[in-house]
Amino acid sequence: MKRSCILLYSFLLLLVFHLQAQTSQDTLAIRQVALDYIESQHNAKPEQFERAAHPRMVKRTFWTNKKTGKEYLRETFTDAMILLAETYNAEADRFPENPKKEVIILDVYDKTASVKLIADEWIDYMHIVKLNGKWQLVNVLWQFNDSKAH
Repeated sequence: MKRSCILLYSFLLLLVFHLQAQTSQDTLAIRQVALDYIESQHNAKPEQFERAAHPRMVKRTFWTNKKTGKEYLRETFTDAMILLAETYNAEADRFPENPKKEVIILDVYDKTASVKLIADEWIDYMHIVKLNGKWQLVNVLWQFNDSKAH
């Protein structure tokens, strides 16, 4: 009897986990959001960033006030990132010829995902949400590989 209960409980647990797991289509879409985020800067394509980000996306990092030496939180929003995607690499001189863009999906649960993007000089941790059937970037926390560069 005890063994039957354990087997039934295990089966139900697996069923619940399976219902919450992402599909292969979700995995591809989540990965594409992260790639659109970074490649929009590589390719100077603001429309690529717009496709990836929710209009209320917030990107944050720590920064250091050069006069006081105190660290503070610095924020950037979707509109500024669209402009950055358009202008930052307009001369195609800000990234190596084959820039690094390693996407690691850390976790997916139903309609939320956590992703780590390893780029050439920095790391981004992202939160991506599925709204109305579309995966969109809502939060980014990033830092340079060398935190003294902040």
